[in-house]
Amino acid sequence: MAKYLISFPSAAMVVPDGEWDTVVRESHAVIAQAKAAGVYVFAGGLDEAVPVVRVAADGGITSGGYADGSNLNGGFTVLELPSREAAIDWAARIAKACRCEQELRVFMFDPQS
Repeated sequence: MAKYLISFPSAAMVVPDGEWDTVVRESHAVIAQAKAAGVYVFAGGLDEAVPVVRVAADGGITSGGYADGSNLNGGFTVLELPSREAAIDWAARIAKACRCEQELRVFMFDPQS
């Protein structure tokens, strides 16, 4: 089985007034379903209030992320699934609950991890 990253950037999640409680309830329900199905690895969102730093091999710290990289923010779910088709199904469930499209990526297999 492969691990899949299902994610969205913060700007993609535009929740209409009065629907936030429903979105929270529905997204938590999808995560509960993933846990019950035994496919859940972890989920959460990055704390955008904490500044990004880069840490060098010598321990040196530089403020900010990579200049040529995209802004990494938003919500993330990692599920361990038997197929890409199953990952697409779970991504669709999360998209429906969160009210925004999800990006789907697969982690490369590394037997040491």
